[in-house]
Amino acid sequence: MNEFVESRLRVKRKVLVVDDETINLKILEKILSSDYDVLLSDNGDEALKIIRNNKDTLSLILLDLLMPGTDGFSVLQILMSSTELKHIPVIVLTSETSAEVQSLKMGAADFIPKPYNVPEVILARIGKTIQLFESINIVSATQNDELTGLYNRDFFMEYAGVIDQYYPDTEMDAIALNINRFHIINELYGRAFGDSLLGMIGSVVLDHILDKKGIACRYNADGFFIYMPHSDDPEELFDSLVKGISGELSEAGSRIRMGIYQKADKNIDLHKRFDSALLACNSIKGDFDKHLAYFDSSMHEQETHRERLAGDMEKALAEHEFIVYYQPKYNVRGEVPLLSSAEALIRWKHPEFGMISPGEFIPVFEKNGMIRRLDRFVWREAARQVAEWKRKYGIIIPVSVNVSRIDMMEPGFVEEITGMLKECGTDPGEYMLEVTESAYTEDSDRIIEIVNDLRKLGFMIEMDDFGTGYSSLNMLSSLPIDVLKLDMGFVKNIHENEKDLKMVELIMDIAEYLDLKVVAEGVEHEEQFRLLKDIGVHIIQGYYFSKPLPGEEFEKLIKERTEAGK
Repeated sequence: MNEFVESRLRVKRKVLVVDDETINLKILEKILSSDYDVLLSDNGDEALKIIRNNKDTLSLILLDLLMPGTDGFSVLQILMSSTELKHIPVIVLTSETSAEVQSLKMGAADFIPKPYNVPEVILARIGKTIQLFESINIVSATQNDELTGLYNRDFFMEYAGVIDQYYPDTEMDAIALNINRFHIINELYGRAFGDSLLGMIGSVVLDHILDKKGIACRYNADGFFIYMPHSDDPEELFDSLVKGISGELSEAGSRIRMGIYQKADKNIDLHKRFDSALLACNSIKGDFDKHLAYFDSSMHEQETHRERLAGDMEKALAEHEFIVYYQPKYNVRGEVPLLSSAEALIRWKHPEFGMISPGEFIPVFEKNGMIRRLDRFVWREAARQVAEWKRKYGIIIPVSVNVSRIDMMEPGFVEEITGMLKECGTDPGEYMLEVTESAYTEDSDRIIEIVNDLRKLGFMIEMDDFGTGYSSLNMLSSLPIDVLKLDMGFVKNIHENEKDLKMVELIMDIAEYLDLKVVAEGVEHEEQFRLLKDIGVHIIQGYYFSKPLPGEEFEKLIKERTEAGK
């Protein structure tokens, strides 16, 4: 048995006896004192003070109903209306049958008739009542989320299943709520503010659903599930939420979004119903013009397709359906653009769906954790390809691969990737690692330490998507990087937007000062190319030169370079 439980069982429970007749107090004290720690009171007002002072340790109240002043009925009414005190069970002491019935209706747990002729019966009734209420309180403590007062997820799902069982014909809505940018709220305003916000949402949700016979839970840090009879006006729930906490949300620069699976199909697993509501909720995650979305058949088809992709990954790896493509990078500092390197990009040639875009399957694998295996496939294949080109053409075409913050934080990451290169016959200097700008802003000290270790081994480090994260320009001077890779958002409108052009010029000035090379990706037009070359960008990547190519087609570009003697 648990040590805490054992010690709890050995402790005498504290019992309060309230009776205005001294003889009754003495009789009950004598009966109880061997098994319980007994407190005594001869009036209602004093009893209430004792109860409030011992509310966390009091296991039972024996309450006489007929007393002068504040009688037992009044005490019982005060206890049952108090959220702090109503958890303490009350056994009434009376000789009137009508009073017994009335007190039970008011919330008393049991009654003991006067006179107290049979001590064994009294002790048995007290013991059973304490045991029952302690069990109820333990269940209550484990079924509720401490912060919001709503159910926890596991209990919520069990309860929802019971509702389905007993009310199979009642149409129910599965609803998911989420707070946008909640992690930013915690960072900017502190966890105490975030917790108070969650508590307010929980309170508003509870107030709304109680009279509608619904239930709710907090399913993760900033998300809530609601299961309630179908409503034709779901905006009502949303409006009540926003009205309840609009000031706090506006102050934090956040909002609530809601996904609803209306008249949820009860033939579908309960967890999948709420997954569907959550899917609808997440479909408007980045759309600040929408606050409410409904799950429909198209979303179901999309989700089914994603599940199919996730299920097909193992087979795809085994049967070589994933293909690494290489997008050429050209050095444009000279008179003639020169093929200098490439970026490895993954493609999936599915036997049924054809060529699948990375934007379609990468998020699926990121969500289910399979992305790590896919990353390592790309790393190894790129390393093998670099070694093969070097052997066949006597030329080194460095290839860059993406590594995430999670990849780098894996124990033994440096040893893993260096061992992989050694097996393939590729040197670190022939292999570039692209690290997103945002990776440097989380666990920055540890990431910088790892990157420094990689650079000492000879790896070139590119900061990918520069300009999309949170780092300041000043931060560049302290980051261990060799190359800045401009986010294509800068490049897209550079020939039409003077501000974008000025921003790239500013970045180039800083890069020159820090002795960093600059890569511009997403270059598609002659005008973009000319502007970037004139500004002094070192490397250009994009459809202007070439789309991503499979290895055998990329080799044609290598042959052209070797035949030109460059």
